[in-house]
This record gives sequence, C-alpha cells and structure tokens, in this order.
Amino acid sequence: MEAHVGDRILVRATHQGEVDRAGEVLECHEPGGGPPYLVRWDGDGHTGLFFPAGSAVVVHVDAAHG
Repeated sequence: MEAHVGDRILVRATHQGEVDRAGEVLECHEPGGGPPYLVRWDGDGHTGLFFPAGSAVVVHVDAAHG
C-alpha cells in the first residue's frame, strides 16, 4: 500500500454493526509512501498511527480530483 500526505484512507466495516471509517493522511513514516501513516479520522478528528490491513484502501488526491 502506498499513500501520500493529503490522500484519504477508507476502512470498510467487516462486521455487522460496525461503521466504515475515513480519514486524511497527515504523515507517511516510510520512504515512498509506505505505512504506517499518521491519520486524522473524520467524525471525531482523532489522530493516530495507522497500519493498514484487510479492508483498508487509499484514495489518492490526484484520483479524487480528476
């Protein structure tokens, strides 16, 4: 997985009753955009390190804008 500052992380819920999560990548800790990522999560604005797995996808800023 590769992400850059400003990209969006989307995590699809995998269990009934859970909700999808989305957030903005604030920092990448590996050269070339590898994880972990510092993400500010939508909704509550919580920031934390995120190690993507399973149902996580990256929406690149370039792709989102055109």
